[in-house]
Amino acid sequence: MRYKSYTLIIALAFLPMLIWAQQDTDHLYRKSLKDVLDEIQARFHVKIKYSEDQVKDKYVNYADWRFRNTVDETLDNVLAPVDMKVNKTGPTSYKLKDYEYNVWSVADGWAKLDSIAKLYHDEASWEKRKELLRPALYKALDLYPLPAKPGSKPIITQKRIYNGYSVENIAIEILPGLYINGSLYKPLHYKGKIPVMLSPDGHWDKQRYRADCQLRCATLARMGCMAYSYDLFAWGESLLQFKSEDHRTSIAQVVQTLGAIRIIDYLLTLKETDPNRLGISGGSGGGSHTVLMAALDPRIKLSAPVVAVSSYFYGGCPCESGMPIHMVCSGTDNVELAAMAAPNPQLLITDGKDWTAHMPEHDFPYLQKMYGYYGKTNLVENVHLPNEGHDYGPSKRNALYKFVAKNFNLDIHKIEDKSGNIDESEVTIEKEPLMYVFGDHGQYLPRDAIHGYENLLHVFATAPREKNPVD
Repeated sequence: MRYKSYTLIIALAFLPMLIWAQQDTDHLYRKSLKDVLDEIQARFHVKIKYSEDQVKDKYVNYADWRFRNTVDETLDNVLAPVDMKVNKTGPTSYKLKDYEYNVWSVADGWAKLDSIAKLYHDEASWEKRKELLRPALYKALDLYPLPAKPGSKPIITQKRIYNGYSVENIAIEILPGLYINGSLYKPLHYKGKIPVMLSPDGHWDKQRYRADCQLRCATLARMGCMAYSYDLFAWGESLLQFKSEDHRTSIAQVVQTLGAIRIIDYLLTLKETDPNRLGISGGSGGGSHTVLMAALDPRIKLSAPVVAVSSYFYGGCPCESGMPIHMVCSGTDNVELAAMAAPNPQLLITDGKDWTAHMPEHDFPYLQKMYGYYGKTNLVENVHLPNEGHDYGPSKRNALYKFVAKNFNLDIHKIEDKSGNIDESEVTIEKEPLMYVFGDHGQYLPRDAIHGYENLLHVFATAPREKNPVD
């Protein structure tokens, strides 16, 4: 017993040496992330807020070797290998976060755009770049060639009639058993061909059923333009087929792109559609979708991305950046993709409280230069609202109405009051169930509808392909 006690005492005495001995190249100078963060706090007299779950089972190799003279340099060295970062919340306080691949510093974003811009210098060299970008984008989305269209006809609900416009809900089958749902707003009185505006939803509460979304589409219709509002993937009525978490998968971007292509296909079959006046405008994630669709599909003749475009922000949702569209042709960004719409009219609406805050300083001058290659600088506009935030509010909608009226030759006076102000008060805000295609409880969902993420992957992988979209 005495021998065992002496052994224990000796072992305890040498325990610190044994621990220290592990700090060598044989053990990669490895320390737990929690210990390293605690040491940073003590050494630099700062506070780093983190949860136990964030640091659990995370380790830093060569930890002590990553320390530098400043806390910011040290944090960068320590956190980059474990795909984490910090946000500075005060002069001496930080908050630990997962690495945000889609958020760059303003300086880094501008530098990237500047390096991209060196690849062309006139219309001819830019057109060559576009010829490389467009098919590469389709391939990055696994839409080259496109899946064949299902032979089914759209499912259309009964039309509702309001003051100067009508609404009907439409479901379009875009893959076998996969539906994209929306609402089509039409002017009641029109002659000849009329323009169309696609209105993709953003990541806001109440999806396309929101009052501001209805106001926008109905007001466009009252002005003489069809407007088609549609769901994101695993959003709105798409939740009848998928779980909400399925939206956070990379195929969301693929489905939404294919869905918009098939919506355009359908709209162009309508006898009243003017194919030379087909536009698109969405906000936030719908704004990223707007930019991508205007870059991909030359049938789109006008675009208006709202609170979306920035050279230092790539979209924080897989439906915006889940597929490697930004990696094509040695790298691109959302501002260069927006330039692919040139020389078609484009309105960028930005604000002072999100990642679009610096649009007038650097990114918009780049777009003006690109439109200048065609002698069409006047066709790209930026309405910047420095005191506003991330929404599609009244001032942003008003800017859209004026832009669409000017470029699609519509009468803006149809939606103005006696004082010349935009008047949305004539719009009827529908209750959500009225906007469903498949009933209050999904009871009219077709029997062949697929359910679940795994089934979607199978259907997409096995779908016959029809043609290359840019051939």
